[in-house]
Amino acid sequence: MTVIIDYGLGNIGSLQNMLKRLGEDTIVSSDKNVIMNAARLILPGVGNFDTGIRNLRTKGLKEILNDAVLVHKKPILGICLGAQLMLNKSEEGIEEGLKWVNGQVVLFDQVDFKIKVPHMGWNELTIKEKNLLFNDLPEYPPRFYFVHKYHFTFEDKDLSTSLCNYGYEFSASYNYENIYGVQFHPEKSHKFGMALLQNFIKI
Repeated sequence: MTVIIDYGLGNIGSLQNMLKRLGEDTIVSSDKNVIMNAARLILPGVGNFDTGIRNLRTKGLKEILNDAVLVHKKPILGICLGAQLMLNKSEEGIEEGLKWVNGQVVLFDQVDFKIKVPHMGWNELTIKEKNLLFNDLPEYPPRFYFVHKYHFTFEDKDLSTSLCNYGYEFSASYNYENIYGVQFHPEKSHKFGMALLQNFIKI
């Protein structure tokens, strides 16, 4: 069973529908017992970094997720804001992230590269290395749908599993142990998103 974390932010409906099409038993919940009984977790998210962290804290989810992910090592997939929240901090706000993965979230450099934000639409990925999420995709290079102003950055470049180019190259996904994050929206990425989510529910 896959549990989609309900903390008040995210495209939960479209994500749940795609998982159902894959035949996955899915529950949307913020209940501790449901989360702890899950085989795997998804942390979605659209919106502001500080609001996301505060919602997790207010609902008592920060401690529950720390236990599920860091102690019990349940696989978790962060999507867009959800993936950003799993890092240390963001230029978007003042709150600390969950700090599960050593990285930061930064605003796109619009001055030096003359790009508009948000970065929105379909973009190809360069897969950096073999990773479970990117097994057996329908075609290469794969294409995913993005909507974001901020992106991941890591001192340890090996944490990044794929790159995207929007004015310059940035990390589009990462993996650290049982923790997976993607900046794009698999639930809006048709056959590529279906394949990626199918790979995740096999973990």
